[in-house]
Amino acid sequence: MSPRIAVIGAGLGGLTAAAALYARGLDVTVYERGEALREQGVGMHLGPNGTRLLERLGLGPRLAELAVRPEALEVRAFHDGATVAVQEMGGAWEAQFAAPYLTVHRGDLHRMLAGLVPGERVRTGKELVRYEEHPDGVRLEFADGTTAAADVLVGADGVHSMVRRTVAGEDAPVYSGNSALRGLVDAADVPGLDPARMYMFAGPGARVLCYPVSGGRQFTYVVVVPAPEGDAESWTSAGDRADLDAVLAGWAPQVRELVGAAGEVRRWALYDRAPLERWSTARTTLLGDAAHPMLPHHGQGANQAVEDAVALAVCLAEAGEGPQDLAAALERYETARRPHTTRVQLGSRTGAKPQGKPDGDVKGAAADVSWILGHDAEAALRTPVSRPAG
Repeated sequence: MSPRIAVIGAGLGGLTAAAALYARGLDVTVYERGEALREQGVGMHLGPNGTRLLERLGLGPRLAELAVRPEALEVRAFHDGATVAVQEMGGAWEAQFAAPYLTVHRGDLHRMLAGLVPGERVRTGKELVRYEEHPDGVRLEFADGTTAAADVLVGADGVHSMVRRTVAGEDAPVYSGNSALRGLVDAADVPGLDPARMYMFAGPGARVLCYPVSGGRQFTYVVVVPAPEGDAESWTSAGDRADLDAVLAGWAPQVRELVGAAGEVRRWALYDRAPLERWSTARTTLLGDAAHPMLPHHGQGANQAVEDAVALAVCLAEAGEGPQDLAAALERYETARRPHTTRVQLGSRTGAKPQGKPDGDVKGAAADVSWILGHDAEAALRTPVSRPAG
């Protein structure tokens, strides 16, 4: 009999976990606190390390339709828009990393993943408020007064994870000193930008990144600026176009086009948390932001959640059904994933200062993350893990 697996949270990580578990024949149920499945936000990066796993789940055709494979990253001068450097991507990166580098709207990817999980496997309006581990399983209690039972509990409930607090205790968010202004514009409204390419403008006090999503019909923009601490950890705090105007006055014509086209602007205070020393017990584990919230400077938050989800599914699918077997599967998962995600998480803190002038060495910057983009989370599980002596 397949172990019952409860996934808390139907974000990108939780749905990927559910899809990967279901595809391997496991008994999985997702519990989502919201009354409906929805994903807020704008665009995101899918590195080859994420796309290779999503393609194995069958999403290749949908990604080809709705995502964009950028041909290149152009670094532009902030004051006049002159090209400073170009990093070729597209087919070159797909050949190098054996999977494409894509940009995609978060909502599009969320809907793709939801389509891989049968509706009866997803329970909405279920906010987990308490759980207890017992020798024979886990008892879940929800805010609506209902309960459920599972053999394994997976906390995919985000940066404010209730499961994380129970597993690892309270910890404080770490503020980066920056916030990001984010939004979407129609590609037709920014004719100075090619919807097959990514752009970066770095100037005094700010950095602007623009990349195509929605099959090239829209651009996501992210403007990273220093900001005093005070904003809550959030993807959805209200911003204002006047904020963009104030930060980007006098910038290149392409940036001014973007400011003029901006509608709703969201402010995202950039926090992460210190890496955990453990994230699993005998029957409970974490994945994604619940395990390792990270800054966006490597574009890896969602990718690492996808890697976690698939690695966990492999470990549970290959485990026996007894309590010791399940505990060993969770230990195997954490042993494989935690050192890697810690390195990515700490590495994502680099480049956090938006000030400065690009030096044109974008190839060097790409090489710095090749170990991330080339990683195969499934193949890594077949590689013996060396343990320290003693």
